Amino acid sequence: MLWDTHTHTHFSGDSQADPLEMIRAAQTAGLAGICFTDHLDLDYQKDPSLFLLDLPAYFHEMLPLATDWQNALPTTGHSHPPQTSASGQTDFTVCIGIELGLQPHLAQTHRQLLSAYPFDFVIGSSHVADGVDPYYAEYYQGRTEREAYEAYFSSILKNILAFDEFDVYGHLDYVVRYGPNRNRDYSYDMFREILEQILKALIERGKGMEVNSGGLRCGLGHPNPTVEILRRYRELGGEIVTIGSDAHTPEDIAFGFLQVAELLRQAGFRYFTVFRQRQKEFLPL
Repeated sequence: MLWDTHTHTHFSGDSQADPLEMIRAAQTAGLAGICFTDHLDLDYQKDPSLFLLDLPAYFHEMLPLATDWQNALPTTGHSHPPQTSASGQTDFTVCIGIELGLQPHLAQTHRQLLSAYPFDFVIGSSHVADGVDPYYAEYYQGRTEREAYEAYFSSILKNILAFDEFDVYGHLDYVVRYGPNRNRDYSYDMFREILEQILKALIERGKGMEVNSGGLRCGLGHPNPTVEILRRYRELGGEIVTIGSDAHTPEDIAFGFLQVAELLRQAGFRYFTVFRQRQKEFLPL
């Protein structure tokens, strides 16, 4: 049974989702667990307040769900009942994580933040490169698409070298969702040199990669990152992969997970990873 370990709620500036509805959707999808990973992007220059996260309020709402979600979740006739183990315990877990928008100059701030709160799981993501989010057309102005993608990947390597206290790197090739031609002219071989450096840096530091099905939902035909990147990560000795939908609504929970699981098998993985109290656990695909 899979987990969805990348989800957003009303605590993220781009979501209005109710955490209880997200839990119900995860149960309906037959998952074994969910991890909430709401956004915190400090120094997001386009809209400085958009991805700030009220951490005291976040834990005030999420901790009761993580410890006693069964009493918080209303009973409906539309959800599948949670699976139970042989001991009679409900086999569904709620975890509290965060998606940090990484930038090198924020490294010390992020270290202090992670030491202050009991996160289960930390995704490090690149939502900006040189101060601009590739989501916006201005990121591509004045340079070729290839140059824009190269600059994005270079920013990831800089982030890893400056700060490695995350658990996995999120949606490694996020940039191709929004480029002028998206992934039409994109391939692993085109960016092999910088991608190899990124993968080796992650492996050397004992860090994992997220397989984010948002790329499938966005119509790319592949998750983020591509199966070629996943296969190369495995060939180089990488073992830690988490699976996330990047859902901002209940309807997107576990989107494309059967396809993602098969792609992971094709890339040489037999296990996926979940984190609880920042400790990794390997579960069979």
